[in-house]
Amino acid sequence: MLSHRREYVGNVLAALLGIVTPFCSCSAVPLFIGFVESGVPLDVTFSFLISSPMVNEVALIMLWGLFGRKIAIIYIYTGFVVAIVAGIVIGKLKMEKYIQDYVWEMQVSNAEIVPLNFREKLNYAREYTQELLTKIWPYVVVGVGLGAFIHGYVPQDFLARWAGPDNPFAVPIAVALGVPLYSNAAGVIPIVHALMEKGMAIGTVLAFMMAVTALSLPEAIILKNVLKNRLLAVFFGIVTAAIICVGYLFNAIL
Repeated sequence: MLSHRREYVGNVLAALLGIVTPFCSCSAVPLFIGFVESGVPLDVTFSFLISSPMVNEVALIMLWGLFGRKIAIIYIYTGFVVAIVAGIVIGKLKMEKYIQDYVWEMQVSNAEIVPLNFREKLNYAREYTQELLTKIWPYVVVGVGLGAFIHGYVPQDFLARWAGPDNPFAVPIAVALGVPLYSNAAGVIPIVHALMEKGMAIGTVLAFMMAVTALSLPEAIILKNVLKNRLLAVFFGIVTAAIICVGYLFNAIL
């Protein structure tokens, strides 16, 4: 389904799949690897990787309860669009060669599909998991360790002072501070609520939330074992630029 013949349909489907899978930025990476190995196009896998941590039903419910329907729908819709557009842009750059070689070696899309019974499926799942963990477990340990270290540390007063409504560079500052932090949507929403009460503009706050959930330092460490440096930099750069554009757009119209 994700490898749809019609252009961009796969991106939309992957972003929709991300909405109903409430993963954080780190826990979405194993599915990202599995999609690549299964032959899902690279642009489609990135649409999922962006959408899954950024947009989900948990964020929708909490945002609706705290800020009302309008803000909740704006956040979900813009996150969905960012995931689709960023994935398409990455696909247009044709950067498949910047995937680590072992991922392509494990690819199964062109292999003959042999029917398996339930026990054989369980054995295959166990062997696949062991092989994948062997490749990425040191990066997961380091990434989650860093995430645990910085979890909950958000300089709210600093953000409110330097990313206030009178600063034309408020959105880039909020995004720059949000990217290194690590949290899922549910964890960052109370912080977002506090920042809005301190007077930060809604577009700046939404951009900060997107940066925290869609991009993180632990995610970069784990992805480093899957993506080569250039593709990793392009991924972070494109998503960061898209989030900044969203922040400025909604500061202008709300």
